[in-house]
Amino acid sequence: LFFLQEMEKLIACVRKRPDALCRLICFPWAGGGTLQLAQWGKLFSDSIEVFCIRFPGRETRLKEPFAKDMTSMVNEVTSVLLKELKEKPFAFFGHCFGSQLSFAVALHLKKKYGLEPVHLFMSGGHAPHSEGFLATKSSPVSDAKDEEILAYIKILGGTPSELLRNEDIRKQMVLTFREDIRVLQTFSFDKAEMDIPFSCDITCFNGSDDKVYDVQAWQELTSGDTSFYELPGGHFYLLEPSNQSFLTKHITRCIENAGL
Repeated sequence: LFFLQEMEKLIACVRKRPDALCRLICFPWAGGGTLQLAQWGKLFSDSIEVFCIRFPGRETRLKEPFAKDMTSMVNEVTSVLLKELKEKPFAFFGHCFGSQLSFAVALHLKKKYGLEPVHLFMSGGHAPHSEGFLATKSSPVSDAKDEEILAYIKILGGTPSELLRNEDIRKQMVLTFREDIRVLQTFSFDKAEMDIPFSCDITCFNGSDDKVYDVQAWQELTSGDTSFYELPGGHFYLLEPSNQSFLTKHITRCIENAGL
């Protein structure tokens, strides 16, 4: 029972597919919840079951303290999901903060359990050893004023403006975003120490109007193939229905080609 409660707490799954060949585990962005990516469960065929990770400090976990650091998030995801991840093939999709968290989880699974995703899908995120990521790590989020963070959230888009008009929601969003970035800044990956950690394929997606990510750096992290797709839109290009349709079709094809 305890285990089920932990699963319920951590995972949003809108369409259970016990007979699926593969699970796609989705990791949301900084400040984000499971609302959007969990709905992908309805878009995929029966061969793929979608789990979306719910971070502490939001939604049904609102009363829980935020994660202290990347290691504690990685440990929670790994300990709760280990049984499922051993049971059948899995792939990871992460957007922004979620791409780094999913990478950190994949790294831990590989080092500690010899488990590897069949495919890593990285969206709107810097590779964890790139200059872009190091710049994010050194940005002074903890000192930034609420207004500055709010302005940044507005620039990124992806949040309905009516939500931002509600003061309580606005405060909570700024707090959540700040805490997630703080967690992100605790993640360090020493490429030299690991050499090439993965052998699975990696696909990177980005919005054409978003800032430039050093996508080539992802290539250095696997001996598998790496491919790059730019889709129309800004940082939250993935919320556009036409892009969602492309993403779900493309992800399905990649997973099917992984020869499960």
